[in-house]
Amino acid sequence: MEKHIENFLNKVSLVLITIATITLLYLYLHTPETCIPPNTPITKPHLKFPSSTCDPSLNRPYIDPDKKRLKLWSSKSWLSQVSSFITFFQSSNILNNKTKVLCVSAGAGHEVMALKNMGVSDVTGVEIVDSLPLVKRADPNNLPFFDGVFDLAFSAHLVEALFPLRFAGEMERTVRNGGVCMVVVEECGGEEVDAIAGLFRKSMFVGAENVTLIGMRMTRIIMRVGVSSSL
Repeated sequence: MEKHIENFLNKVSLVLITIATITLLYLYLHTPETCIPPNTPITKPHLKFPSSTCDPSLNRPYIDPDKKRLKLWSSKSWLSQVSSFITFFQSSNILNNKTKVLCVSAGAGHEVMALKNMGVSDVTGVEIVDSLPLVKRADPNNLPFFDGVFDLAFSAHLVEALFPLRFAGEMERTVRNGGVCMVVVEECGGEEVDAIAGLFRKSMFVGAENVTLIGMRMTRIIMRVGVSSSL
């Protein structure tokens, strides 16, 4: 009896294996060439379904990173923003070619390029995500620099920081005594300026003025590091 059952199971297994093999062969020999139903008019031939991961249609043209950057840097939008930053920095009257500048949360690096185009040779830009060669990766809340190594720290993104007090403190820490922390925020005045200046606990408020930057009305706030804001 047991021998009979064993033979039966072997036959069932053989049948299942045969069915599976036939199914695989069918799928292999009838791989669909398109994601579109057969009777649908083909208006977009580029939607061809790849037959394998080695299908040449999956290969995308290689774009040289240097050429990609040059294309970005020569765009009208980029040049316009860089020009706006140049005007912004020149009007501050606190920079010269030897000023060591740190740009915190520098994004794609518009302000870094603007400073370099002005002749400032020592400019460092940092952001959570790098944008080489203008901006390196670093946490604005934990800057990888020694104390007092810069003459000026600048940011246009203080109000967007998750920890603004820590953000401002790191800017102060990396700037030498007598140096400057400069931020630009959406146009504001009075109590709002005082609140922002109060984040820089080791600095003295120098001044605030309304400016235009990349087509927006904003307020520039300047702090002198090394002098308590309470003095």
